[in-house]
Amino acid sequence: MSGAGAFLERHFSLAGKTALVTGASGGIGRVLALALAQAGAVVAIHGRSERRLRESATLIDDAGGRSLSLTAELGDVVACRELVARAHRELGRLDVLVNNAGMNRRTPIEAVTQDDFDTIMAANLRSAFFLSQAAHPLMRDGGGGKIIHVGSVTSSYGLGGVSAYGLSKSALAHLTKTMAVEWARDGIAVNCLAPGFMLTPLTEAPIWGDEARRTWLLGRIPARRPGRSEELVGALLLFASSSSSYLTGQTLYVDGGFLAGGWWSDG
Repeated sequence: MSGAGAFLERHFSLAGKTALVTGASGGIGRVLALALAQAGAVVAIHGRSERRLRESATLIDDAGGRSLSLTAELGDVVACRELVARAHRELGRLDVLVNNAGMNRRTPIEAVTQDDFDTIMAANLRSAFFLSQAAHPLMRDGGGGKIIHVGSVTSSYGLGGVSAYGLSKSALAHLTKTMAVEWARDGIAVNCLAPGFMLTPLTEAPIWGDEARRTWLLGRIPARRPGRSEELVGALLLFASSSSSYLTGQTLYVDGGFLAGGWWSDG
C-alpha cells in the first residue's frame, strides 16, 4: 500500500466497525450509509419503506459493502430502543450511530397544529434522544463509539415557515453538547453534521423548484449553488473515524458558506 493509501487507511478506514443509519432509505441518509459501507463498516440501514431500503441495500452491495435492512416507526420510543437492540444483536456490536431520520412541514407559526409540532419533534429530536440513550450502554461496554446527529443550517439560522423544524434542529445541536459532556468518560464522541441548503429529492420541488426561493438562496450562498448530498461525506467520515479522536460536542455546518455571511451587493 502506498504512503497515501496507508495514511487514509490509518485515519479514515472503518474496517471492522459497524454502524446504524436511520432514514437511510433515500436522499441524504442513503448517501451517508453508502459512504460508511465504502469506508469498510457493516451498516444497518433503517427506513420505513422496505422497497426503498432494498434499493439502498443494492447500492451498498454493488459497491462491495455489507448491509442489514431494518424497519421501524421512530415516533415510538419503544421502537427506537428495539431498533438499536436489533442492530446490535445482528451486527454483534455498535460503533457508529447516525441519527439522520427526520421530517418537515413548511407552514407559518400561526398555522402549526399540535399534530404538526408533535410529529416533527418526535421524528427529529425525540427519536435521536432515545436512540442515542439506547446506544450509550452498548457503546460504552464495547469500548466506545461515535454518535452523529444530522442537524441543519436552521440549527443556527432562523428561517420563516419552518419554526418547529428549526426548533428541533436547534435542540439537536444543543443535545450534541450535553451528550458529549456526559459520555466523553465512556469513550463516546457525539457530534452534529449540519447540512446547508441541499438539492435532494425532498427539496427539489418545494425549494429549488420555486423561483423566488431559488433566487433568494443563490443570492445568499457564497458558493452560489445548492449542496449535493455527496458533499457531506467528508464531514461524516471525519466524525465516524479515528481522525476525530479528540473532537466531540461540535456542530459542523456544510453550507457553502451560508452562515459565514455575505456581501452588501450581489458580490
